[in-house]
Amino acid sequence: MEQSEVQALADKLDRLIERCQKLERDNATLRELQDDWNRERAQLMQKNDHAKHKIEAMIGRLRALEHH
Repeated sequence: MEQSEVQALADKLDRLIERCQKLERDNATLRELQDDWNRERAQLMQKNDHAKHKIEAMIGRLRALEHH
């Protein structure tokens, strides 16, 4: 193999390594974002469940008032 071919191969390998490193960073960022979204979703579901129980309790009190 000629020196220029070796250099071209080394350059391609360097670009491939850089691309892999970028993909690893991007993947880590996306995983962090996914974790953030999952935490936010869990909080919203908890708030929604709490609101649902409060509404059900209010409806129960209103029905009790109707029967008195």
